[in-house]
Amino acid sequence: MTPTHPWQAVAWRAAAAALTLFAAGSALAQAYPTKAIKLVVPYAPGGSADIAARLVVDEWGKALGGSLFIENKGGAGGNIGVDMVAKAAPDGYTIGLQTVSLAINPALAAKMPYDTLKDLAPIGLVASSQHVLVVNSSLPAHNIKELVALLKAQPGKYSYGSAGAGSTFHMSAELFKAVAGVPIVHIPYRGGGPALIDTMSGQVALSFPVLSAAQPHVQSGKLRALGVTGSKRSALMPDVPTIAEAGVPKYSFETWFIVFAPAGTPKPIIDKLNMSLNQALGTTALKERMTKDGFDPTPSTPEQARARVEAEMPQWAKLIKERGITAD
Repeated sequence: MTPTHPWQAVAWRAAAAALTLFAAGSALAQAYPTKAIKLVVPYAPGGSADIAARLVVDEWGKALGGSLFIENKGGAGGNIGVDMVAKAAPDGYTIGLQTVSLAINPALAAKMPYDTLKDLAPIGLVASSQHVLVVNSSLPAHNIKELVALLKAQPGKYSYGSAGAGSTFHMSAELFKAVAGVPIVHIPYRGGGPALIDTMSGQVALSFPVLSAAQPHVQSGKLRALGVTGSKRSALMPDVPTIAEAGVPKYSFETWFIVFAPAGTPKPIIDKLNMSLNQALGTTALKERMTKDGFDPTPSTPEQARARVEAEMPQWAKLIKERGITAD
């Protein structure tokens, strides 16, 4: 059929170009990957994001028909590593893994080096995990209600340690302060390990570490676990109630992990990465390993992953503004 109007010719050329691009993208995705894929973790080795990445890369690579290797690029609350991905070539060979901090950092940082929603293309969610409120074993509080009463009775006396300003340790504690209405002094550390050590020694009264890091110290009696932060109890600490059921009913905090590519990465490649990731997360072996380390596998579509980020960004922005939280 021959176009009879100029606008029809333009429309047909646009449609032909779109089909050509789609065909090229599909062919590219069929061949992809032809080399190893770099998975950037924007934190130092040993943290929860690094653990999640190391748990998933082997099974993901098998499902994808290729291999992934991890590059740790820490700094600025994760922003340096994420920015590295945002500015990488959109060819599927540099991708990243970040935590809920992807939704937190835009409101926390004075200036962002990238635009979270414009410069990144979500691939999918990987997992979620909980933190746990632990106190020094000598603190005269054996449950959440006693802790809240103690903190309210002596405002400003007690402090909590975090893995650094803006970390999930920090934000889970600030959310607790806001919902429970308690005053606690924030002491930021360079990582979760030092904060946990000082909680055991009594330098700080409490902290909100990840479950897997706290578990051995709770079992040894060096720390007392009062409540897990999520909406349900954890298989790692089945006898520890959620903070909500223990006395702060509106409280809930979970860390989620998301993988993403630079914006502009062809959709067929995003889809192939997503399908292979979900396939890996569905394997019994990976499920068991993740559960053992305190992670709940959370397969999703790219659209669901983006929706999670978009939904939580304004929630964290509101808390950060109301509480006057800064990254300093």
